[in-house]
Amino acid sequence: MNKKLLLKVRGLTKQFKVGKKLLTAVSNFNLNVYHGETLGLVGESGCGKSTVGRTILRLLEPTSGTVAFQGTDLSTYSKHEMKKIRRKMQIVFQDPYASLNPRMTVEDIIGEPLDIHHLASGKMRKRRVEELLQLVGLNPNHMSRFPHEFSGGQRQRIGIARALAVEPEFIICDEPISALDVSIQAQVVNLLKELQQQMNLTYLFIAHDLSMIKYISDRVAVMYLGHLVEQATSEELYRNPLHPYTQALLSSIPIPDPDIEKRRNRIVLKGEVPNPLNPPSGCSFCTRCPRAQPICFEKAPEWR
Repeated sequence: MNKKLLLKVRGLTKQFKVGKKLLTAVSNFNLNVYHGETLGLVGESGCGKSTVGRTILRLLEPTSGTVAFQGTDLSTYSKHEMKKIRRKMQIVFQDPYASLNPRMTVEDIIGEPLDIHHLASGKMRKRRVEELLQLVGLNPNHMSRFPHEFSGGQRQRIGIARALAVEPEFIICDEPISALDVSIQAQVVNLLKELQQQMNLTYLFIAHDLSMIKYISDRVAVMYLGHLVEQATSEELYRNPLHPYTQALLSSIPIPDPDIEKRRNRIVLKGEVPNPLNPPSGCSFCTRCPRAQPICFEKAPEWR
């Protein structure tokens, strides 16, 4: 790939203390994100996708590993230094209802990053908020309203406008459409694609909707139980998935033709996802894999 490397994640591990035990939400996670691309991060609920996103931004402190943004290891930064970096790295949260302060007007919600980073004040601040609302397809005359006066899709647009306020280079989209109606999801994804072209943005797009991931992503990374199991270009992954878990995931995508849907063979995984407090030894997928061999229960496969 000829694109410039923007984000480099190596050996990222995040553990949470649960009683007397440690829950490993993300384990030895490696990832490259290149300037101007959309990297899709996909996997079933609870696999650690959102934890990866928040740990990259240091909204959660990593247990071990490194996150380098534009060649600089973020773990060496103090909280004050991270404030400057957060101008370049932003996040759009999953829930447009919970991520907006219900006591603040839209003008104050979008203007808050401008205040924190001392980017604009007074009339310039108001003008900038108007520009951002227009950019995401909302009426600037509504900036005095509160979040409860908007629909779910409109609230998510407000969240996107807030992320764009500081003119970032990299945005983590943490399942930004999963809480929205299906009719609105495509509108928000198309808006994100348009903004990427206009503003030369780079996305880490976290989702479990495989069809949407294929539509928006240049490359796709697949997670299972805190581990990265496969990574490829979007076209290659959907055309020729190699990992048994990826194959099972892709076989679950419904086909909008009842005749083909009836005839096709779905891969149905048996058993439940292992308890992350007591993960299996060897390969993380060995307890559900239809091709598991004795060695899979002893040794985790090496990344190649």
